[in-house]
Amino acid sequence: MPSLATPVLQFDESQLEHINQRLATMQPSQILDWAHVTFDSLFQETAFGPSGNVISDMLSTQGISVPVIFLDTLHHFDETLDLARRSQQRYKFKLHTYKPDGCDDRAAFVAKHGDELWKRDDTVYDYSVKVEPARRAYSELRARAVLTGRRKSQKGDRATMQVVEIEKGTGLIKINPLANWTFDQVWSYLRAHEVPYNVLLDQGYKSVGDYHSTRPVKEGEDERAGRWAGSEKT
Repeated sequence: MPSLATPVLQFDESQLEHINQRLATMQPSQILDWAHVTFDSLFQETAFGPSGNVISDMLSTQGISVPVIFLDTLHHFDETLDLARRSQQRYKFKLHTYKPDGCDDRAAFVAKHGDELWKRDDTVYDYSVKVEPARRAYSELRARAVLTGRRKSQKGDRATMQVVEIEKGTGLIKINPLANWTFDQVWSYLRAHEVPYNVLLDQGYKSVGDYHSTRPVKEGEDERAGRWAGSEKT
């Protein structure tokens, strides 16, 4: 496989375009190999959705050890937390769990922010449970790059995503090995390789977020239609 690494791993726009052109023709397993040899501070960031679990399984199959960052919003379904435990037990990755600042459990979060913050100010909620914990994780762990399970077929602002992107504000490199896969491809891999998955998928869910803003999808709906239903968020 050709080497796409740059000597200082500081990609400018032309280098990034070249890298994405090359990676776009590669299989996810090849992209994972490239990421592993290119970055010495590589992590997987996942909420244990179907795509994330496919990546965990591929890494394990390829003998690649990558530590995992999990953002525990304190509002996950119990089924999601159970899957996190099962996945860690199966794949033996080092798990770094980050929670909202100063909050060890949901009661502490309510004490700090009040009831149902997501209804009163979803922007502050997102920052508190995802953005700030993620940035704290990247900083404390000195993450250079992270693997994500994002895919173009999830539509919305992901429809035009590239395999490799640089996060604005942090400079973090995000690598999306399954960018060109569909949900059906993900599901087929899960079944074929007996990968652990969230039991909520058997109840009509396709994308699982926090319990208060996730519902099963209806026939013909996009897979993320059940996330923040009734709002502009996805």
